[in-house]
Amino acid sequence: MPVPSEERLSYGIQLPVQSQSTIYAEPWEGDAGPGDLVEIARAADRAGFAYIASCDHVAIPRRLADAMSTIWYDPVATLAFLAAATERVQLLSHVAVVGLRHPLVTAKQYATLDHLSGGRLILGVGAGHVREEFEAVGADFERRGEVLDETIDALRAALGPDEYPVHHGKRYDFEGLGQRPRPARERVPVWVGGSSPAAVRRAALRGDGWLPQGDPRDRLPAQIARITALRAEAGLTGPLTIGAITEPLYVGAPGWDVGRRTLSGPPAALAASLREYAAMGVHQIQVRFRSRSRDELLDQISAFGADVAPHLA
Repeated sequence: MPVPSEERLSYGIQLPVQSQSTIYAEPWEGDAGPGDLVEIARAADRAGFAYIASCDHVAIPRRLADAMSTIWYDPVATLAFLAAATERVQLLSHVAVVGLRHPLVTAKQYATLDHLSGGRLILGVGAGHVREEFEAVGADFERRGEVLDETIDALRAALGPDEYPVHHGKRYDFEGLGQRPRPARERVPVWVGGSSPAAVRRAALRGDGWLPQGDPRDRLPAQIARITALRAEAGLTGPLTIGAITEPLYVGAPGWDVGRRTLSGPPAALAASLREYAAMGVHQIQVRFRSRSRDELLDQISAFGADVAPHLA
């Protein structure tokens, strides 16, 4: 199955419920569970969403729990669960903190997910930011960027077509160790998350896609230009899927306070605003809808797919 097309502005969604940071979680998500996730994933599948996404945190320290909460579903388990409930929507880890685990462990998990889902995995990776998580599992927090660079290289080998992958690096060294099942496709797309200079460089030189983290619209053109320049300097000519996280959305007139940053209004007006991302060089947008209940979210997902998406081409 191909990654989202770069000839039109595709759209995906980070799932609610599975992560409940106070930055974006709605109050109703606190009482939601697996059944709600299934209904939301199926709605996204029907509405033409390119992907559904799940986050990754192993454990949240008390100092961050009030802001981040401790509700973070495991992305492999969550995406595998939802793969069985959907038909075509792709499955994105946004993002897997792969430095917390040996790359062969990560490869085993995600290769199995891709195999079971018929080739629907997009592996989003990031450096991570919670020191206590790294310390608890014995991972190197201070050098997590360097670790991520090598881990991506190791995962390229371990998720490739060879049953016995080979990687000889500074931290990881393996050869002659077979892993099956293999992924359903020869190359699993790796999208790199982050907006720091190091993360942007990593996405440009090692990624199949870039997942910015919180860049507002006015910062994106400079970031994209930097990625383009880095790739040109390195002689890289293959496709790179550029992403963006949009402002919160509400299709139609909300009739309640959705916050000053939320884009709302008629479908054509929303689409016109979102097409500005494509004009910057963005290929896929990640959307999140304001909602007061699961049913309102399902209505928003359906309305976006039916009434907004046709205007994004």
